[in-house]
Amino acid sequence: MKSKEFVVAGATIALVTYALALSLVGPVLSAVQTSRTVSNTGTVKAIGVGVYWDNQCTNPLSSINWGTLEPGSSTNVTCYIRNEGNSPSNLSMTKSNWNPPNASNYITLNWNYGGQIINPSGVIQVTFTLAVSASIQGITSFSFDITIIGSG
Repeated sequence: MKSKEFVVAGATIALVTYALALSLVGPVLSAVQTSRTVSNTGTVKAIGVGVYWDNQCTNPLSSINWGTLEPGSSTNVTCYIRNEGNSPSNLSMTKSNWNPPNASNYITLNWNYGGQIINPSGVIQVTFTLAVSASIQGITSFSFDITIIGSG
């Protein structure tokens, strides 16, 4: 009789241990399997330069729809910037008007502009890269403005 009680007690302990393990591992697995998408539409402003979709500078770029992004992902947009002033220029870029304001803590925008001088009517190709942090939380959509300034 004691042998049966020992087997039942052992089986009960094993079952309780299994249930406890599932209750601890379950939330971890579900956290790994969840995903969140983030969408955006950004406005592009230009001062002293023109920003275009094509290298012929016939199709102006005034906004970028980055589409739907997953946490931890990035996407690129290529455009063409023309110096529309009458003197050689360098470019600078600012980002502003983040909505929601904390989006800039999780989302970064970079470009591959290398600081080269752009002569009047000169055109360069630039690629913007938008990256969303894997740790983004509480943001399901966002927007911001990009301002590109030619100075020289």
